[in-house]
Amino acid sequence: MRHNFKNLKIWILAMEITNDIYRLTATFPKSEIYSLVNQMNRCSVSMPSNIAEGSNRGNKHFQHYLNISLGSSFELQTQLLIACQNDYLTKEKTEKLENKIIEFQKMTTGFISKLN
Repeated sequence: MRHNFKNLKIWILAMEITNDIYRLTATFPKSEIYSLVNQMNRCSVSMPSNIAEGSNRGNKHFQHYLNISLGSSFELQTQLLIACQNDYLTKEKTEKLENKIIEFQKMTTGFISKLN
């Protein structure tokens, strides 16, 4: 079964998270441009990109790409917490974005289980 990724709620939420991350990392210190900023941006881009890439494959392969997307979300969540610990983000902004990431993780896990 093929899926139109643009209609998937998990892809829409992942795109929103990516947009949020790009706006937030633009405010980080210049010294982080090639480390934390780059890594956070890449993780966030990986989330919707893997959903899109896997959406044109059979369910078994699609699940693999969804798991990669899910893994990127956990990596991003960790990096978000590191940014907060280094005072690059307020606790309020961190919690708001972390809640979106957790929502994405729950939705994606549920979607994966429905593909079985």
